[in-house]
Amino acid sequence: MVNSIPAKRGKKPRSATPTTSATTGQVQSLTRGLKLLEFIAEAHGNVALTDLAQQAGLPNSTTHRLLTTMQQQGFVRQVGDLGLWTMGAHAFIVGSSFLQSRNLLAMVHPMLRRLMEESGETVNLAVMDKAEDQAVIIDQVQCTALMRMSAPIGGKLPMHASGAGKAFLASMPDDQVTKLLHKKGMHTYTPYTLTPHNLKEGLALIRKQGFSFDDEEHALGLRCIAACIFDEHREAFAAISISGPVSRMTDDRVTELGALVIHAAKEISLEYGGVR
Repeated sequence: MVNSIPAKRGKKPRSATPTTSATTGQVQSLTRGLKLLEFIAEAHGNVALTDLAQQAGLPNSTTHRLLTTMQQQGFVRQVGDLGLWTMGAHAFIVGSSFLQSRNLLAMVHPMLRRLMEESGETVNLAVMDKAEDQAVIIDQVQCTALMRMSAPIGGKLPMHASGAGKAFLASMPDDQVTKLLHKKGMHTYTPYTLTPHNLKEGLALIRKQGFSFDDEEHALGLRCIAACIFDEHREAFAAISISGPVSRMTDDRVTELGALVIHAAKEISLEYGGVR
């Protein structure tokens, strides 16, 4: 039998429940409060306390205490006669400081280098130029092999016949794709450049598998695999790609390299502030 030790006079006894998780090192109340902020943000509007408590798996009383604390700091606020909860102005102030400080190239370049080492091939970063409706290479880490892909920084990629371009197209609605291709045209670069019908089937496959595949469609002997990077608005604004010769990027490696670009694109999206 373990005897309890009486608390010293003038001091409150210590709670039996720790405020910090021994296994994760996370402060429990802080973790819970941040999760509530995420739930409110994902609601894209006003949400009831009971709904938040249910999502967080917490009692209503605990949820209310956490929300009240965050309300005092300006991170959340109550609105309307029902007292629904929504984001506060201070959450925007804190979040906007991240938007002002993020630098895509500085953030992504180390990941490009790591992906080059993992794949053994040249890795590129392209962005979507919406004014010109085309993909543009803005960064590149070349592999060390003698035979390697080398595209100039600032080089433009055809939307219908490149890894990055097709990844961007797959992120768009079909009517937007049709409009863009009607405007830009579909120049035939090689015997393997896709026709409009084949492109439509190809985009459906990209959406299903999560990465695009340029199989000598832009240049003979060259293959490219790409996946999109998404921002906080769920829009594809950049793409990461692996490019190399057919002799090394064999059919057996396509799925393996596709998994690498998907993982890298998701990691960059999260670090940039995009969707999970």
